[in-house]
Amino acid sequence: MNAGLALLLLAAPALVLAGEPAAPSPLEDNSFLIEEAYNQEPGVVQQMGTFLRGRGGAWVASFTQEWPVPGQEHQLSYTLTYGRAGADGARGLGDILVNYRYQAVYQEDRVAFAPRLSAVIAGSNADSGASYRGLGLQGMLPVSTTLTPWLVTHSNLGITWIPSGRSGDAQAEFLVLALGQSFVWLLAPRFNVLLETLWLSTDLRSGGTTRREQALLVSPGVRWGIDLPGDAQVVLGLAAPLGVGPSAGERSVFLYLSFEAPFWRPTAPPP
Repeated sequence: MNAGLALLLLAAPALVLAGEPAAPSPLEDNSFLIEEAYNQEPGVVQQMGTFLRGRGGAWVASFTQEWPVPGQEHQLSYTLTYGRAGADGARGLGDILVNYRYQAVYQEDRVAFAPRLSAVIAGSNADSGASYRGLGLQGMLPVSTTLTPWLVTHSNLGITWIPSGRSGDAQAEFLVLALGQSFVWLLAPRFNVLLETLWLSTDLRSGGTTRREQALLVSPGVRWGIDLPGDAQVVLGLAAPLGVGPSAGERSVFLYLSFEAPFWRPTAPPP
């Protein structure tokens, strides 16, 4: 490891603890490949855009908007995707997700748990690599834990079931298991280093046979938050997902952009 980077990592606790009492709160809901367990605060709406490009020319872009309903306990959101299968592959609208997430546990600066249930809808029949091309359901169990004032982890267990999707020209059923883990180093309240790991196992049933495919990605990245007037915030992110094990040799670039701002001010309860 580079000596300067090692010194910076070792100094991270001191950088956080030595801050002024009025220092801004750290970034929370701006993970990349791993889902955190923090719902939106009352009145605050978040928009997120991502772009993932692989070495072979395949890419997937997404847009997500999250709304508190009306407070942090319940959250509704939707995700749109668009992709291209490769340098000469098809492109088109990918899966559309309509999401509900419940803030079951939220202990500030300790632990949070927010299970999610999503409807998966094929945006088009294009074999773009961004869609299962069918209807289905997705569930996710994300847990976020603050280990120290400068280290936060996010753990994911998820499942996706598409009973009538398509693989090539054939009808197919997909069952996908996802396990994810991330570590976030709070080098400063508005500048963080992330290390995310994501494992996927896909059972594809088509034509009376079942094929299992696995993928394993390790993704180092950074994110930077910028505070704007009116309690608005922009977060920029960059990561480099690397394939290991069954995905050895895969290299990608991941870009992230988030904007959140209060759309309304919650009414204070009467004294």
